[in-house]
Amino acid sequence: MLDVKPHLTHAEDNMEASILFLDESLAHIRAGKANPRILDGVKVDYYGQHVPISSVATITTPDAKTITIQPWEKALISVIEKAILNSDVGITPMNNGETIRLGIPPLTEDRRKQLAKQSKAECEDAKISIRNARRDAIENFKKMVKEGLPEDVGKDAEASVQKIHDKFIKRIEDMYAAKEKEIMTV
Repeated sequence: MLDVKPHLTHAEDNMEASILFLDESLAHIRAGKANPRILDGVKVDYYGQHVPISSVATITTPDAKTITIQPWEKALISVIEKAILNSDVGITPMNNGETIRLGIPPLTEDRRKQLAKQSKAECEDAKISIRNARRDAIENFKKMVKEGLPEDVGKDAEASVQKIHDKFIKRIEDMYAAKEKEIMTV
């Protein structure tokens, strides 16, 4: 007997992975507030290895407009500074010999609109990924019907994957609305 459950589970897992990737992508888009996750993509050369800053330093946010980086080794201060300057974070680091401070500048209206557009593009990519997972599952169900799966079971499976798809699309839209609100709030 052919079973549709593994295909439904696989499609849902792919959709969940898309949501997790989107969440990570949106976290890197700064919204005018200090968020240590904007530094996740910045890599530092540490004894020949490229590692995230969080692997060689403590990153904190003492207030809404500042990120503080406390390297575990003083020799890393200049390396971390250089890595931040060379990244696309867009913030100039300041150091006092022991810690690095990143002052989060207020966003201009144009920059806010640009970041909102970038967030929307990330969400659209996630929606495409979810639609692809749905399409793949439906194609599998159609193949299974040709291989002997009852047609009504195939149609029920398609309806189930559509419900899962709709649930994930709604989550993406909610995530976008929250991120847009965060970006546009002055």
